Amino acid sequence: MIKDFNLLISTSRGNERHACSEAWYLLEELGDKKAEITPTGIVGLIVAKTMLNPKLIIHQLREILKERPWEIRYILKVTPIEKVVKATVEEIAKETLNLLYEIENNESYRITVQKRHSSLSSTEVIEAIAKHINRKVNLTNPDKIFMVQILGELAGLSILKPDQILSVEKEKRAL
Repeated sequence: MIKDFNLLISTSRGNERHACSEAWYLLEELGDKKAEITPTGIVGLIVAKTMLNPKLIIHQLREILKERPWEIRYILKVTPIEKVVKATVEEIAKETLNLLYEIENNESYRITVQKRHSSLSSTEVIEAIAKHINRKVNLTNPDKIFMVQILGELAGLSILKPDQILSVEKEKRAL
C-alpha cells in the first residue's frame, strides 16, 4: 500500500482491481499519467497518489460523471486526503494543528472518523482533535468536515467542504 496516498477510493467487495484500473484511467484523462494506485488489503478500499490537487479532482470527476456516467462503474466514493500520519491519537492530534487554518473562525465543523483494522477509540480521536478547534460544531450541516480515515497503521486526514467528497451513487441518483 502507498504510504503517502492523497485519495481514498472505495469500491464494492471483489472489484478492487477494476476500481484501480478505472481510477488510473480517470486520473490519466485528468492529466496525471504517473498516478500510483494500489489496493490497501482492506476489502473494498484502494488508495491513490496523484500529482494533481486531490480536492480539485473531485469537481472534475463530478463533471465526468454528469457527462459520461458509464465511465465510472466500479468506483463508489472518492475522498481527498491531505496528510497521512501514523494512526495514533497523539500523531493525529499533532497534525490537527497544521490543518486548523482551513477552518475559518466563522465556519462550523464536524469530525468524522472512519476506522478499518484499528482498535483506536473514535471518541478519543474526536476529543483529541476537538480540543484544538475553537469553532462552532454542526453535526448535520457543517461548513467543513474534519475527516479522519484510519486504515490499520495509517491515518489519512483532511479538512473538506461537504461537496469535496464524491459519492458516485448519490450523484447518479441526482442526475
